Amino acid sequence: MEARNKKIEDWFAMIKQGQIVLPRFQRHEAWRQAQVIGLLENILRDPPLPIGALLTLEVGDEELFHSRPIVGAPEPQSKPSMHLLDGQQRMTALWRSLTGDYENLDVFITINPEPDEDEEAEIDLGEDVDAPTVEAVKRWDRKGVTQPVWCDNPVEVLERGQIPVTIICPGSQGEAALNEWKSKVEESGALTFDIISRIVALRQRVAKYDIPFLSLSSKTGRDTALDVFIRMNTSATPLKDFDIVVAQLESATGDSLHDMVEELVEAVPAARDYGRIEDSILSVAALLMGKAPLKKTYLDRSFGEEFSSVWSRLKHGFKHGISFLRSEGIFNERCLPSEVVVYLTCALWADVPEHAFDSGGNARTLIRKALWRASYTDRYGKTSATRAFADYKALRLMMTAKDFGLCELFDETFYPLPAKEELILAGWPGRKDRLPRALLATGLRRGGLDFADGASITLDNFYSREFHHLYPVGVLSGDRADEKVNRALNCALITWTTNRRVGAQTPSEYIEKRAKAAALGMDAVRQRLESHLIPYDALVADDYEEFLTARADRMHADMLKLCEGASPQ
Repeated sequence: MEARNKKIEDWFAMIKQGQIVLPRFQRHEAWRQAQVIGLLENILRDPPLPIGALLTLEVGDEELFHSRPIVGAPEPQSKPSMHLLDGQQRMTALWRSLTGDYENLDVFITINPEPDEDEEAEIDLGEDVDAPTVEAVKRWDRKGVTQPVWCDNPVEVLERGQIPVTIICPGSQGEAALNEWKSKVEESGALTFDIISRIVALRQRVAKYDIPFLSLSSKTGRDTALDVFIRMNTSATPLKDFDIVVAQLESATGDSLHDMVEELVEAVPAARDYGRIEDSILSVAALLMGKAPLKKTYLDRSFGEEFSSVWSRLKHGFKHGISFLRSEGIFNERCLPSEVVVYLTCALWADVPEHAFDSGGNARTLIRKALWRASYTDRYGKTSATRAFADYKALRLMMTAKDFGLCELFDETFYPLPAKEELILAGWPGRKDRLPRALLATGLRRGGLDFADGASITLDNFYSREFHHLYPVGVLSGDRADEKVNRALNCALITWTTNRRVGAQTPSEYIEKRAKAAALGMDAVRQRLESHLIPYDALVADDYEEFLTARADRMHADMLKLCEGASPQ
């Protein structure tokens, strides 16, 4: 095995020429938007941050594995020279973002970001660090016009202090994009020498950025290459923040954090259903101590020393917070829009009295409003910890009637709720994305009755249900990878036995058969569908686009009520 480096411009040349490809057994593209942004920001930073080493396999006389190109790259016209065994997600994100290959997503760089003095910094960058920020903007169609329209106006983008990431792409493709962009903005007078200099510097950073890689010789056997691939992808076990706090707490008080966690789980078993409970506990504890849930908070020795002092409040918060999440249709991690929802909700419930009446009702309304706005807006992105801390402090004052000032989470100017068109474009909720999961939970909140047995969705029967395509894949494109098929609004949770009977039938066909088989009247079928916010008439009309629009109307109406703290009926 040999360790080497290649610059991004060299990697891109190889991808363009079809010299580096992926073994077909590799999983498909899986990175989320935040991961793509983080990758680009590490590269654009000066001094740069590492993005990790790649693992390649040199190709000899013939390829050891069936291969495919990186998503968005040209099809190879000849035998490639390398297989990329590890690093697919990084290289795919780089290629697609810099070449503008993402559908319904534009990526921009803020060329001269202004520091936000009101927000606590997640990381102290230091005086000599230049760290441009990256923003990804989702696009959607409204009556034939792609929204938001400002993304297509280079002058308006520049006036916002941003440039498209495509103009810093290495090679001729980036140069062409840059020349086209310059021709559109030069007449506006917004293009200055400083901006051009900045762009040139960013282009150089990207082109000359070294990505290290380990290279397996072409003499490496097939089984050996597979074994190395598996080990590279499963062996990492980094020390977690929780492990550090365990040591701090025991050192400071003699208490065992592991025992305390088991005590909490015994009292609130469902707490384990929302991801790593250890992480949630640390975040809630930090908020209750009046600190941001950040690594630097956990590493501070005082955190371990103070932990026991908030433990009883924390247990109370989990007991009532988890119960509240379930009552709102968020039953577990599979329908959790954001991890912030868990720790912010539990922290807020920690100080609601056990048998409060009016104050408890007011708290419930306020927490519901916060929960759903956290789910439907992009308030909690890269700086989720500091923003959650700021919102917790504001909400806590509002709950105690000491202050009715503005909570930034509720500021619709900066954190607007999504339009109906955005709901229609939301992807499959089986993936860990905020908006699809928010829609899934909203659709379950009214009961989520099963199509066959009529049982309401509960924590006990949740895992016997499956994500079901209301318009089956076979009826639409027949391609399971087609994003138009895998929409949140085309999804419902039903039992696996019901799901298996649907097959490649139109909705009108399988709904009619289901009703006859169960000796149900159409009123009962309609009721069960409506409990998922599925419009019966639009579903059985067998018009997919009209159905998505009709269901978006239902979801949007409930979203607006939930985000005001109301409980839709």
